[in-house]
Amino acid sequence: MPTVKNYLSLIKFSHTIFALPFAMIGFVLGIKTVDEFNKSLLIGKLQLNNFWSFFAIKLLLVLVCMVSARSAAMAFNRYLDRNFDSKNPRTAIREIPSGIIAPNSALRFVIVNCLIFITATFFINDICLYLSPIALLVILFYSYTKRFTALCHLVLGIGLSLAPIGAYLAITGAFSFIPLLFSFAVIFWVSGFDIIYALQDDEFDKAYKLHSIPAALGKKKALKVSELLHFFCTICVIWAGWLGSFSWLYWLGVCIFIAMLVYQHSIVKPNDLSKVNIAFMTANGIASVVFAVFVIADLLILA
Repeated sequence: MPTVKNYLSLIKFSHTIFALPFAMIGFVLGIKTVDEFNKSLLIGKLQLNNFWSFFAIKLLLVLVCMVSARSAAMAFNRYLDRNFDSKNPRTAIREIPSGIIAPNSALRFVIVNCLIFITATFFINDICLYLSPIALLVILFYSYTKRFTALCHLVLGIGLSLAPIGAYLAITGAFSFIPLLFSFAVIFWVSGFDIIYALQDDEFDKAYKLHSIPAALGKKKALKVSELLHFFCTICVIWAGWLGSFSWLYWLGVCIFIAMLVYQHSIVKPNDLSKVNIAFMTANGIASVVFAVFVIADLLILA
């Protein structure tokens, strides 16, 4: 019988580190917006000492949404790709092709997490509830895209980009340009590093008629596309910092974030993929966490 550890491995729970820090940026941006505009917009006649309790509940609901949505998306991807994964030496050890988790169990796991996600949005606010089916459609649809378009990396980026704007909506109930810029930064950032990760499977993808940028363009050109996407990501975080009039802490975070982007491109070469996992997991994990720490510190301490 599958254990909790098996399901955490199925959904690569450690990869939550990519989008969660950006969700926290959107969340804190939302708090600052409400704080500066009018606290009573969301808490009505609540006493001031209940203000932070209100946001603590919101934070818990946002975290539930993040974990459940991502769990549903990853499990569905593993469920849908199980036949391809069983034929790929790199992925044959995954939980479904190796028999650790049955396909039907994985599908039930997806359905349960989708229901948890929608339920959590019900308790957040109306706009999050109304948009929840669209969010699920985007993140689940990604699993099909590799079958017909090399732009699948961008769809993955769009799925993860819902984190900052979604967390902002959870607090404010309204869209704003700066959190949208952070969402665009996530699109370009995730798309870029997913291309790097996909370099490992370009030959397999071509053999089984699966689509990806590396399979379509080759490793060298794919890395150039990844660099371009990360350049666009850099433009977005700089633009957000300029519009938001952030202080030196934000810009220090930007410098570290950009440095990690440059680093991952410096260690992955078309003829040497030995450090892809370092670039994919370590460099990007550090980039997202450190950037979020500096942005949130800027918002809470110096703003």
